Amino acid sequence: MGKAVRARGAARTSVWLEGKARRGGRRGGQPSSGLDRERITEATVRLLDAEGPAGFSMRRLAAELNVTAMSLYWYVDTKDDLLELALDAAFGELRLPDADAGADWRDQLRRLAAEYRALLVRHPWLSSLAGTFLNIGPNALAFSGAVQRVVRRTGLPEQRLTGAVSAVFRFVYGYGTIEGHLVARCADAGMALDDYFRHALSAATRAPDAAEVLQESVTLMAARGGDTVAQMLDRDFAFALDLLVAGIEAMVARG
Repeated sequence: MGKAVRARGAARTSVWLEGKARRGGRRGGQPSSGLDRERITEATVRLLDAEGPAGFSMRRLAAELNVTAMSLYWYVDTKDDLLELALDAAFGELRLPDADAGADWRDQLRRLAAEYRALLVRHPWLSSLAGTFLNIGPNALAFSGAVQRVVRRTGLPEQRLTGAVSAVFRFVYGYGTIEGHLVARCADAGMALDDYFRHALSAATRAPDAAEVLQESVTLMAARGGDTVAQMLDRDFAFALDLLVAGIEAMVARG
């Protein structure tokens, strides 16, 4: 029972609840000159981009900012609070469509999907944090609101709207997450995307159990006429998104 209660409490915890995002932390010394919540959050995003969540710590962040680790707690209560702030700051990079009811919902849905995919690739750590926290910061809510407004204009019945949102944006989440991890591995290896992909595919096809399946992938890619990996990813993403849009249109037509 005790563990269950603690788990439920942890699930409700968020920097965006109880006014925590609007005040400094309650522990640790005095505020540092020249330091504020925005600067700390920006540095957190940079460190997460460079080292990922596994390499992030309050001590590492303090060194980056040239302050003591305890001084950070004047501005945030916990490390998780800071990760949530960084997560929502990243969502703030999304360019959301105007709330123009006359705009074509298909175009706006594609733009939102493309923006979200690019964000996941640009910040490979975002997907794991988005799957951990409540995503109720102002920028995340603005994105969710934009998605809901667009999907409402599809003509789907009310009870089908959340399913349509899930179909499109869970696809984008998965696609962008895998692509982001691929790009991060290329950066870690110091290789261009095409070179890394060819090297990895060549190595994998030497494994007996993988060769037959992967050879089919090689054949399919060769049939594309020499696309780069980036072009292949863009084309597959666009086609998959077209399939989802066509599915929504078909469901609307079905009534």
